Amino acid sequence: MRFLAVNLSSFLVELSSLDETLALFDSLSAAPEKGIEEIIPAARTLLVRFCPRETSLAPLAEKIARHSLTQRAARSSQQVTIPVHYNGEDLPALAELLGIEVQALIRRHQESVWNVAFTGFAPGFAYMVSDAGGWQTPRRSTPRTRIPAGSVALAGEFSGIYPQASPGGWQLIGQTGLKMWDLSREQPALLMPGAQVNFIDAAKSTKTVSLPARVLPQSLPEGAGATLTVLATGLQTLWQDNGRVGKAGMGLSESGAMDKSALHAANRIVGNPGNSPCLEITQGGFRARVTGDVVISVTGAQCPLTLRTAQGERYAVDGYRPLNLVTGDEIHFGAPARGLRSYLAVRGGFIVPQSLGSAARDSLAQVGPEPLGVGDILATGAHSNPGPVQLAELPASPLPMPEDTVTLDIVLGPRTDWFTAQAVELLTAQRWRVTPQSNRIGLRLAGEQPLARSQPQELPSEGTCSGSIQVPASGQPVLFLHDHPLTGGYPVIAAVAEYHLDLAGQIPPGASIRFNVIRPFLEIAGSKTSDHRDA
Repeated sequence: MRFLAVNLSSFLVELSSLDETLALFDSLSAAPEKGIEEIIPAARTLLVRFCPRETSLAPLAEKIARHSLTQRAARSSQQVTIPVHYNGEDLPALAELLGIEVQALIRRHQESVWNVAFTGFAPGFAYMVSDAGGWQTPRRSTPRTRIPAGSVALAGEFSGIYPQASPGGWQLIGQTGLKMWDLSREQPALLMPGAQVNFIDAAKSTKTVSLPARVLPQSLPEGAGATLTVLATGLQTLWQDNGRVGKAGMGLSESGAMDKSALHAANRIVGNPGNSPCLEITQGGFRARVTGDVVISVTGAQCPLTLRTAQGERYAVDGYRPLNLVTGDEIHFGAPARGLRSYLAVRGGFIVPQSLGSAARDSLAQVGPEPLGVGDILATGAHSNPGPVQLAELPASPLPMPEDTVTLDIVLGPRTDWFTAQAVELLTAQRWRVTPQSNRIGLRLAGEQPLARSQPQELPSEGTCSGSIQVPASGQPVLFLHDHPLTGGYPVIAAVAEYHLDLAGQIPPGASIRFNVIRPFLEIAGSKTSDHRDA
């Protein structure tokens, strides 16, 4: 049992087998240690997130080392049959790589009985292991930026099904029409840990699949006050709040506002609770018309704001100030000079439907309200007694321009020792450009020299956190942001310190990043060897 630091508030527990990992997870779930906020199980590891005000790395690691690695809790008896169209684009190349015919690969996949070991990566994504074993499938050297929902895939010892369209590096062998994640079901995830899964040829299956239609709101909520009608959304406008903390057991990462300090400031300015849902507007371009009287605030990215009155007059207005709007007024957002994302709050709060305890839109999981569209009418009046407006709010720090170089503090680990000494030096010595392929899932970075690994073997999937710097086989890092996959199969060389995550969420494409190490790679004192069982 090894304990490897991840960032300032989490660490990785590394074990020698999947059975040991699940036994420790069961033990910690049955008898949790004080200060643990969340545990993410994976193939050979547990990612433990803790509250630094209640505990610290070394004492918590010592307590965890005393837990049993042999006793397992009872697992699910669920049995599921999955019809598959074996038409995956990686199927021919994968069969050739494994030295077998395509039909032999398909037959082997169908004849194996698969069991769900754990869930992660995204809501409804189940990591399935074969009862017969023997599967060791290499991941793609460079992940795809988009894999269709329902894709059946292989990687390492696992088979999995992508529940939503998402990035990924697994080998695609087919497609199923079954929905892996559906919030209209009592249990949203089709596959839960312990379930037994059989794959069959969809062409021979008589099973039909009925997907629920999306239900659109037909009228404004009762008690709504002033409204905003969306005239333009810009690149992307989403509902965001603090996100869904503590939902890892469902396969959900935190999500939420990319710049939480700006979200909270927008709400404070208009007298709302800090976690009230706001609009997160990426790269400006948003326009809305008001019906009724309302006070708004705009924070975050530094972009030109224009008030257009019902009479056609135009006024430049400031961010980080309360602004009173009346019927017919329009607010227009220009392209930001600094930063990337703006936040718009209204006094009294927006009335927004919540999903799993939050109004945040998770772009990877596709959980939460849909992205805003032209013609949407936004109701206000969620809070009947807002507090006083604030006039003294300021940005937390200057935001970057596209040509700037931003310094982010990092903690090395948990897989720094998977890279060459030169790669670790390069991580901080060279600048990393933020590419246009970046989004809420992560910043895709490009450097003059890729990061080389010292250990070429596949890394079993393990938990990740916001700020993790994951390095695929291409050697060009991805800095995970708040909509990141819950687990990943590429080594994480370092993680951005939590206090710099808001800044990371405001770095525009074209800007560059320099990483500054504030803590070296750390194997926490008190780590035990994997032959430890019970204290």
